[in-house]
Amino acid sequence: MAKIKYFYNPHKLDFEKVGTSIWTIVLRVFGFLSASAVAGGIMAFVAYSFVDSPKEKVLKRENEQYKQQLKYLNRRVVELNSLLTELEQRDANIYRAIFEADPVDIKIGKSNTEKYRNLEGYENSDELIALNQKVDELATKVQLQSNSFDELNQLAKNKTEFLACIPAIQPISNKDLTRVASGFGYRIHPVFKTHKFHSGIDFTAPQGTPIYATGNGTISFADGGNGYGKHVIINHGFGYSTLYGHMSRVKARPGQKVKRGELIGYVGSTGTSTAPHVHYEVIKGKNKINPINYFFNDLTEEEYQAIRDIASREGQSFD
Repeated sequence: MAKIKYFYNPHKLDFEKVGTSIWTIVLRVFGFLSASAVAGGIMAFVAYSFVDSPKEKVLKRENEQYKQQLKYLNRRVVELNSLLTELEQRDANIYRAIFEADPVDIKIGKSNTEKYRNLEGYENSDELIALNQKVDELATKVQLQSNSFDELNQLAKNKTEFLACIPAIQPISNKDLTRVASGFGYRIHPVFKTHKFHSGIDFTAPQGTPIYATGNGTISFADGGNGYGKHVIINHGFGYSTLYGHMSRVKARPGQKVKRGELIGYVGSTGTSTAPHVHYEVIKGKNKINPINYFFNDLTEEEYQAIRDIASREGQSFD
């Protein structure tokens, strides 16, 4: 029940009721509603600013998880890039060095920023774009390195073939190392008695001693003529050829495929020769090189050193 208020009227010498006008009531109601609205706004502001709703709590938790995942992915990309760099170094400095191949040039150009447009406008757009660029660069490097390993695999196959083809044994059986008569270099010519360059090694042996191919290859010449007499030339590929001179009889024929150790002819003294022997040459490209460096398959280290000493002695050649 509302309280009734009175006031004393001195003119009438009596108490009268205090009346409330409609405008006063309206002002009071408006003031109350205004105060309530302000208080409610303040409370809402405080609530929205400092107190999270359940949905906001879920979103914040998910955002924090995304940030942690971004950090983890960045670390993994850095680790993988480091491992890939190590593989690149091994590729360039070890694997390709073994196969005498040029290093792979792995250069990554600038990424096309247009492809990352759909990642713009988010809170972590810069981080997302940077991460995607790193991943794309890593994928490109992996592809290039994969291509490099495919090439190395082919080089390994070629290397196996290369090792089978290059000269690697002596052209005749020489277990006791006594058959080397004249080495590579300047020697006294047996006919002209002049100091002349001797472009191979002479192996003395009885007439008819078997002569063997020193590496896999194809017979490019098998006939007689000039100072070499009856002789055979084998094209081993990879820029290598070998020549076997002064044969008594040629067994190989032009175009024939031969394997290392296969019989190709017999020792003789045809052409410009003073005694039965085989004149053996190794040709790389257009240059005749010392065959002494191509006996590594059938000699121990001590035997190799011994035959080097024998071949380096001054003296007279047999052709």
